[in-house]
Amino acid sequence: TMGVVGESGCGKSTLGRCLVHLLDSTDGEIFYEGKDITHLEGAALKSSRKDMQMIFQDPFSSLNPRMTVKDIIMEPMIIHKMYEGDNGQREEKVLQIMKTVGLAERQAEAYPHELDGGRRQRIGIARALALDPDFIVCDEPVSALDVSIQAQILNLMQDLQQSKNLTYLFITHDLSVVRHISDEICVMYLGTLVEKCPAKALFLEQFHPYTEALLSAIPVAKLGAKKQRILLNGEITSPINPQPGCRFAPRCPKAMAKCSNQEPELVEIKPDHFVACHLYDD
Repeated sequence: TMGVVGESGCGKSTLGRCLVHLLDSTDGEIFYEGKDITHLEGAALKSSRKDMQMIFQDPFSSLNPRMTVKDIIMEPMIIHKMYEGDNGQREEKVLQIMKTVGLAERQAEAYPHELDGGRRQRIGIARALALDPDFIVCDEPVSALDVSIQAQILNLMQDLQQSKNLTYLFITHDLSVVRHISDEICVMYLGTLVEKCPAKALFLEQFHPYTEALLSAIPVAKLGAKKQRILLNGEITSPINPQPGCRFAPRCPKAMAKCSNQEPELVEIKPDHFVACHLYDD
């Protein structure tokens, strides 16, 4: 699981949507299992989508309110012609997936508005599993749910990952969630990667000033405990037409002269720990 964290508007969801081709890439390359899939079209794109699916943030708006649970889960199978001409096998597969994600068989004919948020999100997960994918983009899949339901969904996703050998790109604002579920974490700021490392390493030692500020915002669950909060000042760079140099420079307490005109590259400063910051140029 690769966790992706960063403040609102930094490009996390856009990254996920570009990977599964819901949005067209304007720059860069996307490789999947060694193949360049950046500009796939037509039948090749449709075929690749069987391997890559997405779980959306809002389990209500991402489900068709006019379709039953059974129809929503079955729709990808119909589009990709799985079990073509054998509705009985399709229905059997739907009921099997519903059981896997913890939905009762009696809810097959229910509509999304008749179910609570946790069950709606389980429908979204079931739909993503319908084509037996290898890679799933999870776009804040628990942020719209109550805390108790969040734990159930996270445990379900980890169980599915182990049983079906899935790879996740897990997008979230919740740093405690990303710490719990991720193997590696990427920190994004205004469309660029500023730090990437194993999940445990990030919470032990941060090198980029933005990551330090981000983690200083995590509340401490202990009475009387005091934590040094790093408050960021300055104006946020325009994400539409960013100026040359480091995009974090206007808000960075450690900014230097070259930060304003020279963009830092992502370099490995410790084993598997990458940072894009001029502080480590030497």
